[in-house]
Amino acid sequence: MSKARPSDEWTCDGVRRRELIKVGGLTAFGLGMGDYLQSQRGWAAENEPLRKAKSCILVWLDGGPSHLETFDPKPEAPLEVRGPLQTIATTIPGVRFSECLPKTAVAMNQLAIVRSMTSPLGEHNFGTHYLMTGYKPTPVLEYPAYGAVVSQLYGGSGVLPSNIAVPNFRVGGSLLTGGGYLPAATRPFSVGGDPSRPDFAVRDLDFFQGLNLTRLDRRRQFVAALNAFEENKSTNRNQLSDPDLERAYQLIASEDAKRAFRLKEEPESLRQKYGGKSIGQSCLLARRLVERGVPFVTVNNRGWDTHEQLQVRLKDGFAGAKVGVGLIPSLDHALSALIWDLDQRAMLDETLVVVMGEFGRTPKLNTRGGRDHWPRVFSVLLAGGGVAGGQVIGGSDSVGESPRDRPVTPSDLAATIYTLLGINPKREFHTDDGRPVRVSPYEAEPVSELIA
Repeated sequence: MSKARPSDEWTCDGVRRRELIKVGGLTAFGLGMGDYLQSQRGWAAENEPLRKAKSCILVWLDGGPSHLETFDPKPEAPLEVRGPLQTIATTIPGVRFSECLPKTAVAMNQLAIVRSMTSPLGEHNFGTHYLMTGYKPTPVLEYPAYGAVVSQLYGGSGVLPSNIAVPNFRVGGSLLTGGGYLPAATRPFSVGGDPSRPDFAVRDLDFFQGLNLTRLDRRRQFVAALNAFEENKSTNRNQLSDPDLERAYQLIASEDAKRAFRLKEEPESLRQKYGGKSIGQSCLLARRLVERGVPFVTVNNRGWDTHEQLQVRLKDGFAGAKVGVGLIPSLDHALSALIWDLDQRAMLDETLVVVMGEFGRTPKLNTRGGRDHWPRVFSVLLAGGGVAGGQVIGGSDSVGESPRDRPVTPSDLAATIYTLLGINPKREFHTDDGRPVRVSPYEAEPVSELIA
């Protein structure tokens, strides 16, 4: 990495030295640092980009999916690089996917693949924080994930939580709260059950034994009364300090909210199109939620940390399988059905779909027939919501080891996602101690090729 020029270095206030030089010139007009920072924050808040996507479905492949076995195969590389899976053509000439993604390959004209994602963080928690927030982790501050930022800006219009995780938000080692320094109410509401199970039920959606709406309402009033005695309480005396209790009350009290989770209302043929695995039924539930106005849904699909038995886990699903039911075929069913379903309902243009994990996998197979962590280059898929489809952004080298061209960082991806959602990447929030923090880092630049 090249060393920053003196004018590019940062002060403790997060301001570039060259910006300080600008302020020096402004003093002749009677403006100081305070005026400058205030004008910068005001500009960022008032000049939001056109909101192309009203909602976002993030399909999170927890553990780190192999780019070489999904969206960036290397059919001409040696066997120890290309691995055991074959490749297939997509609808875009010259672009090939894994053999396990035939349905997604047919939809390539609606997709955009970034093959040159790059990060220095190859540990699950760190990589997840970077990909989910756009910021490299620091012990000083946990940054909010995408869903929390969207919830803070667009949430609160309905009974359903504005940031929902299906089945849960236990991502990257389960250390990320998702809300960061933002209010607790912006954190993901975990459904808590697997939509693929026959006994699927949502946490907090029904009464516990001996509890009814009247008793739950009394609990709310009791919590509100206790809040009145708290020191340094917010000026809003009616605000509950327990957002989980408030959300539970709203969900239990609303029949319309409970209906959103009833997958049995969907035609059996459509449920089969999504596939019977957790990721398929979770994507179907995500579609039902955004259809009802939920602005952000995370579909958390675990198990992609494939250090061994790559073919069994990614393709076959179990030893001796005649039809692959592993992680990638299940993703293929789910993703292709989601894109098709949103398109049929005229929702794709306003629903951003993002598919990613915390990093990729090593360019060579290990001795256990798997691949290890590899953040230097990996792939991310985007569709809908203002994304220009039918293209590949950047590329990796001949063995999938490093970016060949157009490297894209998680910070750049964050700026792109926020731009598509109508959020200025320069917009600032404030921590509890009043520190201003941008929703994406200063160095982040939206990937312009992705934005239609």
